[in-house]
Amino acid sequence: MSARAGWFAGAAGMSAVGTAAGVSMARSLRRRVTSEDPHVDEDFELLDADRGCVVTTPDGVPLTVREVGPKDAPLTVVFAHGFCLRMGSFHFQRARLSDQWGAQVRMVFYDQRGHGQSGEAPPDTYTVEQLGQDLESVLAVMAPRGPVVLVGHSMGGMTVLSHARQYPQRYPTRIVGAALIASAAEGVSRSPLGEILRNPALEAVRFTARYAPKLVHRGRGAARRVIGPILRAASYGDQKISPSVVAFSEEMMHDTPIATLVEFLHALEVHDETEGLETLSKVPTLVACGDRDLLTPMEYSEEMAGALAKAELVIVCGAGHLVQLERPEVIDDALVRLVERATPSKLVALTRRVRERVRANG
Repeated sequence: MSARAGWFAGAAGMSAVGTAAGVSMARSLRRRVTSEDPHVDEDFELLDADRGCVVTTPDGVPLTVREVGPKDAPLTVVFAHGFCLRMGSFHFQRARLSDQWGAQVRMVFYDQRGHGQSGEAPPDTYTVEQLGQDLESVLAVMAPRGPVVLVGHSMGGMTVLSHARQYPQRYPTRIVGAALIASAAEGVSRSPLGEILRNPALEAVRFTARYAPKLVHRGRGAARRVIGPILRAASYGDQKISPSVVAFSEEMMHDTPIATLVEFLHALEVHDETEGLETLSKVPTLVACGDRDLLTPMEYSEEMAGALAKAELVIVCGAGHLVQLERPEVIDDALVRLVERATPSKLVALTRRVRERVRANG
């Protein structure tokens, strides 16, 4: 099939499937959004004002990095974001935990290749294995010494697992803890997303992105009609959701290049990083998800936690896939507990005192 013929066939299929699959989910999402908006004045660009640099991967892709906290902090926590998002998806963690941990923890955030402000890359590098290598590049520059805790959401959790599989010697000597939030150790074909992933229309756009990139912009709208409503509807559970938070997450999804979208969708379907679980068993871990997550259902998290010797499993009732944006206080508390379990006793005691002081003043 020629690239042009593949694109036209894909566009036709996507329009039909997108209409059928998206309408009910879009309506469901609208019902979940509340008219009350506690975050109407929230500055979701907070991370853009933090110290920044660019880490260039061995294959020449520039990754945009931001950091908060002293460079000589006793512990570094590195955050890897999920599919069709960017580092801003950890906005609430950056806002609260930077105050709570203070000078004891440095937080590092970065945009994955093809996402946010980081550079695009050859489509055949949009794999979970490559993301694990990118994380190693970030660690080599941003945290060459001292203990590190890794935090990954969704595809970012798969990134952490990929890193653990490829660099087991880093655990537990350098990597002393890890969090897998709304993630999965192997392909997500068992989730409701699996049916969408098997749509031949998406494969047609993926073909076009690789072999006729000048044509791919024509399929942009059609591809988003297939996957956009699914991602939006799966993002949140049945809690009342701030319209500003919803708008922020939709902006991140909409800004993701189409080649990034279709290539990483395929990567999510076929990846298998279960071997990384054995390595992560060496360190304290947090496994967290919402019980209304349609993209990585809680069964995935329960299976991972069952395979990890030092795991805390947190199931957030009523939350969807973007649990760290929907119920940030639950995830923040769980991350504080993870750091306490993963770090030396001096830092544990200090973090606990800070937390208790914050709560007393609140």
